[in-house]
Amino acid sequence: MELLTPPQIDWDALRHYRLGRVQSVLADADVDLAVLASPVSMQYAVDFDEYQLFQSRIPTFTLLVPAEGRPAICGAYSWKSTMDVERLPPQSLSHFDAGLDMTEVARKFADLIRSRIPGRARIAVERLDSSVVQALMQVGFEVVDAGGFMEKARSIKSPDEVLLIRYAIEVAKKAIDSMRAVAEPGMTENELFSILNQVNTAHGGRWIDGRMLASGHRTNPWLQEATDKPVAAGELIAFDTDMIGPFGYFADVSRSFLLGDSPTGAQKDVYCRAFEEVHHNIDLVRPGVSFRELSDKAFRQPDEFVAHRYPCLSHGAGMSDEWPYIRYRQDWEKLGYDGMIEEGMVLCLESFTGSDQGGEGVKLEQQVLVKANGVEVLSDYPFEEDLLS
Repeated sequence: MELLTPPQIDWDALRHYRLGRVQSVLADADVDLAVLASPVSMQYAVDFDEYQLFQSRIPTFTLLVPAEGRPAICGAYSWKSTMDVERLPPQSLSHFDAGLDMTEVARKFADLIRSRIPGRARIAVERLDSSVVQALMQVGFEVVDAGGFMEKARSIKSPDEVLLIRYAIEVAKKAIDSMRAVAEPGMTENELFSILNQVNTAHGGRWIDGRMLASGHRTNPWLQEATDKPVAAGELIAFDTDMIGPFGYFADVSRSFLLGDSPTGAQKDVYCRAFEEVHHNIDLVRPGVSFRELSDKAFRQPDEFVAHRYPCLSHGAGMSDEWPYIRYRQDWEKLGYDGMIEEGMVLCLESFTGSDQGGEGVKLEQQVLVKANGVEVLSDYPFEEDLLS
């Protein structure tokens, strides 16, 4: 395989920008220190990327980010960094490392934090056991959630981040081309999905969040992951890359295509409906539009396609799926929350279109950069002319 060439970026500027975003958000919220354990947050803040999938389940490493000053990391194996990050011993803040009773290790960790931050302080904690939170409170800290602060920090992309997202999308496009080049009747959904993984890994990509590839009757309803079902001639194949690509940046591209040359009228109809929904909603996106306004003005499918709609009409994207998560009007009162679209956000506009009366469905999604006067579409993989004609 001929590998794509990564973009040339200013890594020092990128790292300075991302850490600055985190510390600015903490300072604005009067938070003295963030205790981070999510592998995505740790990579964003200080470019730490060791054992990320393991870290997502078992918090072996802990990152301490003050609102001002030098971050510190508890535990690291072979990580090398140009950033000024203090190295501390690992703290074993998991049952895997510490045993079934974490009371003592949690107390020692709280004492470590107290030794670094005397007096009253607010501590933001991310994804750690409740015993850690209790221990921090017992030594006098006010403890709040760190997740919202990290989502806010990550929501506005620097130019270098946009370059890395573009590169991740180029890798995803190559993976899609590779998958489509070998797709033939009798291959399983799992075999096709594995090609997306292989191309991503060959380029230094991290992982794929969901095994979202389905064919034929399994395309509707959506959110059925790949199986050992063989694909067949004349079926639609739908997929969502959900790809954490090189350097940790996200390519979130959904497409559907026909395995064959002669689409049916029903296949064309459902494809055109999904295409129209995505592009109608893209045209609504610009700085200053509220999440509620986007929801209210979003494309309206006929009733038979409403029950099987995607869980959201749009969401953020950077190093993974990110805030905001913008609901359809049918879900707004129960699950929606408001906010404002801002320049520098990267959003994904979604459609799954499948009838509640049966038949195949179509998944389409476009990843866009919010600019001063609208958007730039980043995910320029072509659509299916035979299904749009």
